[in-house]
Amino acid sequence: MEIIGFILICLGILFNFFGCIGLIRLPDVYNRLQSSTKCVTLGTCSILLGVLFYTGIEGAGIRALIAIPLLFFGATVAAHALVKGAYIFGVKLGDKSVKDDYKDAEKS
Repeated sequence: MEIIGFILICLGILFNFFGCIGLIRLPDVYNRLQSSTKCVTLGTCSILLGVLFYTGIEGAGIRALIAIPLLFFGATVAAHALVKGAYIFGVKLGDKSVKDDYKDAEKS
């Protein structure tokens, strides 16, 4: 079980690293938020799951198990609110963006 926990922790660190690279490399706020939310949420949940496997059902493992759904739902809702706020505030899409879903939703 410790090996599985170690693998999950390493995988989570890798996903967090990719999320940080996405924050630096992607062109606009919308793509950056998508990268950071998806990669970092998956990475952090993977780290917490690795802690659960590594420590077992004890104090730290139970806290990690409780934190996973809180982080998962909280991060996705917060990212959606940030994107919607940025759109309402008038932050433009990147030059290479193909579709504007919020613009289509406002028309209907």
